[in-house]
Amino acid sequence: MRSLITGGRGFVGTWLAEHLRGNGDEVVQIDQEVEITDPAALLAAVTDAAPDAIYHLAAMTHVGQSWDEPLRVLEVNVLGTAALLGAARECGTDPRVLVTSSAEVYGVVTDPTLLPLTESSPTAPLTPYAASKLAAEALCTQAWLAHGQHVVVVRPFNHIGPGQSPNFAVSALSKRIVDAERSGATEIPVGNLSARRDFTDVRDVVRSYRMLLDSGAPGTVYNVCSGVDVPIQEIADRLLAAAGSAVRLVPDPTLMRPVEVPVLRGDPTRLQEATGWARELTLDQTLADVLAHWRGTPA
Repeated sequence: MRSLITGGRGFVGTWLAEHLRGNGDEVVQIDQEVEITDPAALLAAVTDAAPDAIYHLAAMTHVGQSWDEPLRVLEVNVLGTAALLGAARECGTDPRVLVTSSAEVYGVVTDPTLLPLTESSPTAPLTPYAASKLAAEALCTQAWLAHGQHVVVVRPFNHIGPGQSPNFAVSALSKRIVDAERSGATEIPVGNLSARRDFTDVRDVVRSYRMLLDSGAPGTVYNVCSGVDVPIQEIADRLLAAAGSAVRLVPDPTLMRPVEVPVLRGDPTRLQEATGWARELTLDQTLADVLAHWRGTPA
């Protein structure tokens, strides 16, 4: 199979490319060399790649940053998806397409009896990022219903692993712990530790993507998640224990989001039934690998 990945040199794209090549796929990665919101440039790139499969990962993904640049987030995440779907229809190879959305589309769940979230749960996006992802999902539904285009949508919950940007909580905590080791600092700043999230290792996430492109039903949305929610406080405690660190966590108001989703926990049943996917890496193994990454990264 010849696979094209947009956003292919980002955190998830890098791991996906490695996984696909390990399964015998030819992989073409495009990133900043092609403006995702330029339909002509994107069509040329997709046509040149001649893919059998497209994994559309290119997006502005930082939830907090979306409050600062809402128009740019909408442009990249919505118009970019529209351009990608159009290019896939016109490129001549009729590729299957997987588009990444986000569990952020579910918004705040105030009633714990509504957890875990299924793909049929109500959506109520709180942030510009979440709104952009739900709009992109609508474009995918339209592409399937109006054009019969083979498009699968994934809603990944929090995915973590070595190589992730320190703009994201687990990687940020890990980096700050390693930085404190190196500097001798006794305190590190932290944001909201009470939020609970459903974490899955990025290496398990990308396995699900390939499986869904093979076995997922077009026009269908799939949660990608573990089915277990963990408080950020517990993540911090596990990282400190794994690092053998005694640094103190100090709340920093600048690291708090304007609006925070208190709990996210998903139901992976639809994914599991379609593909047989199961998580292979434990949370402790992932956290150890993230710490090892930052310890191996020059200060």
